[in-house]
Amino acid sequence: MVVDEVKDHPGRDKKGLYWRVFRVINPWTIFAFVCALLIATPLITIFYYLFEGPSDTWHHLADTVLVTYILNSLFLVVGVSVLTLIFGVSTAWLVSTNTFYGRKFFEWALILPLAVPTYIVAIAYAGIFDYTGPLQRMSRDLGFNPGPDFFDIVHLQGVMFIMSFVLYPYVYVLARAWFANQSSSLLESGRMLGSNPTRTFFTLALPVARPAIVAGLSLVIMEVLNDYGAVKYFGVNTLTTGIFRSWFSLGDVSAAIYMCAVLMAVVFLILGIERWQRGKARYDLNRSGGKPLQRYNPSTGKKLLITLWCSIPLLLGFAFPVTQLIGWWWISDSSIFDPAFGLLVTNSFSLAAITSVLGVGVALLLIYSIKLYPFWLMRILGRFATLGYSIPGAVVAVGIMIPLLYFDKRLIDYLEGFIGPYSGLLLTGTLVGLVFAYLVRFLAVAYYPVDAGFRKTSDHFLGASRVLGVPPAKTLRKIYLPLIKTGIFSGALLLFVDVMKELPLTLIMRPFNFNTLATRAFELASDEMVTEAAAPALIIILTGIIPIILLSRLVSGNK
Repeated sequence: MVVDEVKDHPGRDKKGLYWRVFRVINPWTIFAFVCALLIATPLITIFYYLFEGPSDTWHHLADTVLVTYILNSLFLVVGVSVLTLIFGVSTAWLVSTNTFYGRKFFEWALILPLAVPTYIVAIAYAGIFDYTGPLQRMSRDLGFNPGPDFFDIVHLQGVMFIMSFVLYPYVYVLARAWFANQSSSLLESGRMLGSNPTRTFFTLALPVARPAIVAGLSLVIMEVLNDYGAVKYFGVNTLTTGIFRSWFSLGDVSAAIYMCAVLMAVVFLILGIERWQRGKARYDLNRSGGKPLQRYNPSTGKKLLITLWCSIPLLLGFAFPVTQLIGWWWISDSSIFDPAFGLLVTNSFSLAAITSVLGVGVALLLIYSIKLYPFWLMRILGRFATLGYSIPGAVVAVGIMIPLLYFDKRLIDYLEGFIGPYSGLLLTGTLVGLVFAYLVRFLAVAYYPVDAGFRKTSDHFLGASRVLGVPPAKTLRKIYLPLIKTGIFSGALLLFVDVMKELPLTLIMRPFNFNTLATRAFELASDEMVTEAAAPALIIILTGIIPIILLSRLVSGNK
């Protein structure tokens, strides 16, 4: 490796530390440093502006609504965590270790709720439980009319219910991957000790699978804290809605910064607790030692109960809301061939495609730089580059908007000396700023699939290339790119879908009068034009189903 070459260089004693530092300062390491610095921009901005002191608006918010924001956010985190654990872990265990009716179908279908953004499910359920919705119409036809409060779902508990059945697949996917790839010796040990399947699950499988389960739960918590559309539509005040209120309604940058800081404190506290309880435990999704997993074969009655249990989250998280959206689209006057709708599709797909190409390119070069120079500082820079995914979208937007505004002002002041007075902005409120914010938020989505592809290749390729005098760039192009093309494609596809679904970041960073499918669906629903919101919502869902199928095949392929 290059680091070894630096260490063993014959001139090392003469030039000492300066020589070693000079050898590792090159375009590859500089690129990694710049990437990590740009990704950390939101955190640096928030940390810097905290020293300016709070404003009067912040003191007012802290005295009146801040406690409510925090308690609502924590209530959602706890409630959604419990429900996602119940349904995610149980369905993963049943699908992986039991034979029952429809098992092959549920293997991949239980991931489908991930294709539907939470704000779209919230819109659909508000319509399902509405006075004119199918549930109340059916109850009136049956002579059951308990009153409007009985069917009210637009409250904190309703948001918790919706988020749980949309986000449980994060836990399901990782838990199922572990259960499917674990050594069958665990289950065999349970059988030899006379344990029934339930006891084997609680005493053997569940404790060992804890790192995988907690990793999935961490993703669920990040999504709960990031959500804006569902809580806003249901009128639930959380820390994310507080950021929007401080920025847009109150127009106070300082209050928005402090609200971001509180939200990030909650995020890092939860991540710290997760790291602390996990300790040094790790999980390996590719481990497949021992005999093939022999599934339990329960009785006919238990098979029916398992099928029913697995149907509950699929129906509540995907089938019911999608059916409602299809019904709205069917009765609406909107057409997918309308020029305005075509512009929405073009905007969304163009943004997603540009971000996917740039994101995969940045991830590829960053990982290759770390592979070329695998010393501790480069590995730290790699971790910084994936930090954005743990930062809620609203925080990313505020943390990027402020330095962009400052840079725009300085740049315009400089250019006015050449072009005269200029009243516009060059980066803020433009597609450039929006794409940059997407990259900060979602680079990790492309990073990990590409990194997984690199991990499957041999380090001997680099050594052989150096012996032959082949430059690193040519080695990447000729050798590594063909070998990791699956990881590149997977990362690009996942990044594409995440950009398509993103709402809070887009609402803050988008150019004036610029809409995507996500923002337009939310705006129409907020204006009570839910039938018109169905078409863009369905396009987002259809786009999201593609990587869901890919993800299911990847998990199944590792058995």
